[in-house]
Amino acid sequence: MTLRLSRPKDMRIRIEGELAAGVTAKDVALHIIAALGSNGAKGHIVEFAGSTVYAFDMEARMTLCNMATELAAFGAVIAPDEKTFAWLKGRPFAPGGDTWPTALSQWRALFSDVGAGFASEHVFDAARMRPMVTWGTSPQQAVPLGMPVPEVADSARALDYMDLQPGTALEGLAIEGAFIGSCTNSRISDLRRAAAVIEGHKVAPGVRAICVPGSSSVKAQAEAEGLDRIFTAAGFEWRESGCSMCFFAGGESFGADQRVISSTNRNFESRQGPRTRTHLASPETVAASALAGAIVAPPLPGVPDQKIANLGKAPV
Repeated sequence: MTLRLSRPKDMRIRIEGELAAGVTAKDVALHIIAALGSNGAKGHIVEFAGSTVYAFDMEARMTLCNMATELAAFGAVIAPDEKTFAWLKGRPFAPGGDTWPTALSQWRALFSDVGAGFASEHVFDAARMRPMVTWGTSPQQAVPLGMPVPEVADSARALDYMDLQPGTALEGLAIEGAFIGSCTNSRISDLRRAAAVIEGHKVAPGVRAICVPGSSSVKAQAEAEGLDRIFTAAGFEWRESGCSMCFFAGGESFGADQRVISSTNRNFESRQGPRTRTHLASPETVAASALAGAIVAPPLPGVPDQKIANLGKAPV
């Protein structure tokens, strides 16, 4: 059997500069999707590049490439560098022994030539990016935390589904569910960062909070590090690895009309259950919101005495 496809065009998305404290790869992805639209890379292979991208660790790069699907990209790549090679060395199924030098020499050739042309190119300033949250039923319907729901043409259906109006403040909006998981944001680094937010605190009353590691190996590593005990002590459900409530497949779901903040990659209508209202954000924002009982910004790394757990449940 042969699947005939038109050859994808190439697109380069460059992100330059230093991110503000608390801004993650998930926030970067949502910023780009909001700017370019959910069809912004349709029919293209995307190459992510720039100083910001190369400052990311490997798992952050994976999150960024994963979210390219929400740009309708055919695929996404980042040219390998020394971080890539160090991450690969010694891993299961990676070349080893005498084959490692040969593989390394081949991988070092996998980069775009200086001056290479692309069918399209976009450049983003990392300094302008902030923690993001979605307000509608598409990943492109996202704004920086602290900004209200915008007035956007043809958004009546999304606003009706989400029970929101233009001008509504998203920060402080009460939630009933919080979900950390999915192929986008359930790697060990995601779980470590979320655990750092919730450690020593409790999930707000009335919020159902769930954490699902992305794989059995991630789950085992998290449990070896004691992350599972941090989550359960805070009031999160600690689940077996898998897709879980990243999407509703006729089994368990969040409730109808419940408002949920989620680290997943999609927020379509009924994605997490019939009529469940899903807001996408980073694992840190999800963790902080679970403690507050409302959508809130995550605490800044290294800033002490941020009283997230004492915010209480915000009014509807």
